[in-house]
Amino acid sequence: MSETQLKSKTARGLLWGGIGQGGMQLLNLCFGIFLSRLLSPADYGIVGALTIFSAVAGIFTESGFTLAIVNKKTATDEDYNAVFWFNLAAGAVLYALLYLLAVPIAAFYRQPEMVPLARFIFLAFVLGGLGTAPSAYFFRNLMVKERSVILLVAIVCSGTVGVICACAGMGYWAIATQTVVYSAVNTGALWWRCPWHPGFSFSRRALMSMLPFSSKQLLTSLFTHINNNFFAVLLGRFYGMRQTGYYTQGSKWTTMGYSTISGMINSVGQPVFRETVDDLERLRRVFHKMLRFAAFVSFPAMLGLGIVARELIVISVTDKWLPAVPVIQILCVWGAFMPFATLYSNLFNSLSRPNIYMWNTIALGVLQLGCVLVSYPFGLNVMLIVYTAVNILWLLVWHYFARRYVGLRLWPVLRDIAPYLIVAVAVMGVTVLATARITSPLLSLLAKIALAAAMYSLLMWRLNSVVFRESLQFLFKRKTKI
Repeated sequence: MSETQLKSKTARGLLWGGIGQGGMQLLNLCFGIFLSRLLSPADYGIVGALTIFSAVAGIFTESGFTLAIVNKKTATDEDYNAVFWFNLAAGAVLYALLYLLAVPIAAFYRQPEMVPLARFIFLAFVLGGLGTAPSAYFFRNLMVKERSVILLVAIVCSGTVGVICACAGMGYWAIATQTVVYSAVNTGALWWRCPWHPGFSFSRRALMSMLPFSSKQLLTSLFTHINNNFFAVLLGRFYGMRQTGYYTQGSKWTTMGYSTISGMINSVGQPVFRETVDDLERLRRVFHKMLRFAAFVSFPAMLGLGIVARELIVISVTDKWLPAVPVIQILCVWGAFMPFATLYSNLFNSLSRPNIYMWNTIALGVLQLGCVLVSYPFGLNVMLIVYTAVNILWLLVWHYFARRYVGLRLWPVLRDIAPYLIVAVAVMGVTVLATARITSPLLSLLAKIALAAAMYSLLMWRLNSVVFRESLQFLFKRKTKI
């Protein structure tokens, strides 16, 4: 693929990735507001406590084959078929196992009502696993627009069902039903729109050829999801479902923020890097370009979310959820840096070095678990501060390997992101001070958003930010020099 074609596909992919992820998070926000007003913290807590089991089962069902197919120089029908039939068999076996484990899981949490709930909600990972092969096809071929539309349709359908169930007084069953419907609609739409369809053949050779790469992705994803959901398990066991609900609510808002940015990068990162791996100088240029874009978007978005967290909670889900505000604000700091970790992971995967990605993630996971176990007696907020600090500092470890294998130097990387961090922190600080006397939550929210957006845009223009100007040019369909 020529450089011009690659730049064009990257820009379109980022645009549609942003539209898809932004629209998805906006819809999740709208439906989440309705559900949060209708349901209690305990309802969210009991579902959140089951999330780690669904996540782990989903990881084993997918087993890293999505990225394994994307990383192949050529992917055949034989490869897609092998992945599909493996996902189907793995999903069925894991669901049967978790169906039996629902009783001891409920006993662990001292919540007998979890047994039927768990058996129902676990259907989501089975349905989601069936979409692995077509999802890999969309991802490999940079069909970001089509994938984004499917995501939005699935969210609208599942969110509508969830709100209807909540209005009917179904409590936590509303969240569970929403989750299962989302997986069903998403997978069904993927198969409907995917040009590839499965056959009845199964090639063990094709599956085994992807196993060295996919097995490392499996272990990496396993540790990532365990760490991401470990708070819910710990809180559910030691602090009860209400505290777990506050954490789940706060984490949900933060995830909506950084997932939009990381989703944009993930939608194009590995496929684009893969096209440039034979030219390290070109690969470094592409990496720096995407790094600057991530910093330009991530710092103001996530730090901005942190300063309006209180207003958003009070206006959208009422002050019964105020204990979730500190959770949002702390996690927003890590969320501002998270897209950089996403870039590094995409880089190593594109270099066919998933072992670096795997061992880095496992080492980070072990460190996180240790820090959490040491700090949890001091309360949730202290745990989250430690968690955030460890994740940010670990970016230096990611960069060490990038320097070793790609030749990326630390100073240029810091020079890429520092201006956006400094400007974003300054803008948010001035915004908080300027709006401190506003007592109305709605007026405070609007004033903070308007003032921060205006100041950040003006400073980017005055500082002659190339990313800012190119983004405007692309949006207005002008010719750009990337």
